[in-house]
Amino acid sequence: MISLRRTSRELTARHVLKVAGITAAAAAAVPVLAAAGLAGADWFMYNDREKRQAPDPGTFHTTLDESELTIYTSGEQLYEDMLDAIHGAEHSILMETYIWKADEIGQRFIDALNQAAERGVQVYVLFDGFANLVVPRSFYRQFSDRVRVIRLPVIGLRFWKGPIRHTGLNHSKILAVDNEIGFVGGYNIGSHYAKYWRDTHLREIGPGVWDMQHSVAQLWNEMTKPPNQIPWEPPRTWQPEVEVNANLPVQLVYPIRQMYLHAIDRASEHIWVTTPYFIPDQQIVEGLIAAADRGVDVRVMVPKNSNHIVADWASRGFYGQLLDAGITLLLYKSSMIHAKTATIDGEWSTVGTANIDRLSLSYNYETNVEIIDPRFAAELEKVFLADAEHCEVIDSAQWRERHPMARVVEHALKPLRPLL
Repeated sequence: MISLRRTSRELTARHVLKVAGITAAAAAAVPVLAAAGLAGADWFMYNDREKRQAPDPGTFHTTLDESELTIYTSGEQLYEDMLDAIHGAEHSILMETYIWKADEIGQRFIDALNQAAERGVQVYVLFDGFANLVVPRSFYRQFSDRVRVIRLPVIGLRFWKGPIRHTGLNHSKILAVDNEIGFVGGYNIGSHYAKYWRDTHLREIGPGVWDMQHSVAQLWNEMTKPPNQIPWEPPRTWQPEVEVNANLPVQLVYPIRQMYLHAIDRASEHIWVTTPYFIPDQQIVEGLIAAADRGVDVRVMVPKNSNHIVADWASRGFYGQLLDAGITLLLYKSSMIHAKTATIDGEWSTVGTANIDRLSLSYNYETNVEIIDPRFAAELEKVFLADAEHCEVIDSAQWRERHPMARVVEHALKPLRPLL
């Protein structure tokens, strides 16, 4: 009798575990299926989606002590100035990028880097493997033997030693020339980005370029061994006015998130943020809401429809909470906006490569420049206000009236937030 009761209890326990396992698997499948459905629908509609040329707010200039700063909102102008810097290089070129398309613009960069290497310039190039899976390998084989190139693997060879340290994507976009001219921002390399994406990039001519160059060199040296490593160079000044914050996952270093949190906590007048993918962690959400509660004018600008529909829907899951707190949401509708910028209180600003999402702030290689200067903040505010003219503003009442199925999709995608 005891044996039969034990067997009965064991069968019941197994049944409960089986049902629990099936339930957990089904629950886990829901966000994946929702994401797959959205991606499929977006791919189907994208084939007929009209390309819209991105507005160009202009090019903005200011100076800060020893630094000359230029804000680019046009990819065409940016690429020309980057290529001019490469053509004028005398000693070194360090370039790091995420996407590098095999098109006219991509070819011009390869040709310019090859020419620089042929005239004796030390050229180092890093680009991401995952982001360029669709680009033919033959395109990158055009590099001269004198150009040192690293394609970061999709998964690091030492993945088993530390998954977080060896899975970050190389999302930085930096060009540093002769430790004198540096570019950083949201623009990838490609003809499409030059005309059809509204993005923002920064050029500095001055001592802060050392930090950009050092950021690239750190990653390069983590991927190589002597004698192929980039030698250290002394900075021109100990504390430049332009501060570079660089995520380095292989060393578990992520300063950009803290940079944002610290700046948000200090805000007393306004916080204006532009980001293409807004999927923040709870601390950033709470920081923005706390700022709005103390009377700060908080505005967040995102694409009305970005190039990643799953990210759009994941982002929309935050809208109600932010709108109820009095935060203004601006949906940019003229084109894809890919800028990663923020300016606070007319004093603090950042331009860089990091989105306000988990991937950028907690996993990827990213680089943001931090500038505390009212003149630069005033220029970045001009860019924000120009972009705002191409936005629609949504309010809390309007958002509450959205279709019930939209709420279902937003809720279904919540488990994916840590991965986006």
